[in-house]
Amino acid sequence: MGILDGWRFCPRCAGPLRPGDGRVTCDACGFVRYANPVPGAQALLEENGRVLLGRRGREPGAGLWDIPGGFIDETEHPVDALRREFREETGLDVEPVDFLGIWMQRYDEATVLCLTWTARRLGGAARAGDDLVELGWFGPEELPPAGELAFETFVDILSVWRGRNEHA
Repeated sequence: MGILDGWRFCPRCAGPLRPGDGRVTCDACGFVRYANPVPGAQALLEENGRVLLGRRGREPGAGLWDIPGGFIDETEHPVDALRREFREETGLDVEPVDFLGIWMQRYDEATVLCLTWTARRLGGAARAGDDLVELGWFGPEELPPAGELAFETFVDILSVWRGRNEHA
């Protein structure tokens, strides 16, 4: 299911929408909506060779382990979004250290373009909040198995992190 599935009428003029390749168009008023990915920012907080993950308290992925982060607001810089989301979900203030990469992951009917960093703690007191109900620290050999991770891309992200630490 795609983000534009179910779009039948124009939000501007209520005319019918014509589906196209990755977009819908209103021939009456010229409105076009593209099925763009939604930007997100997340980080693996590193301390003593371990990373912090959070257990999700809601769908999608309720009860599974998540990388702290979230959606980037419309005018927000990705690093500011990372700091805000990390504080909301963990109570911790962080600073990004290294950019790990970009991953595309499904989140309900949307596709999220996930900008992923490693981070270091600047302050705060660890406590689960917002989407998370529990926090846990994991070393490279203690990481949850794929079936306990909230999103498929986390297998690759954690593998990249583990590989960087093996060669450090």
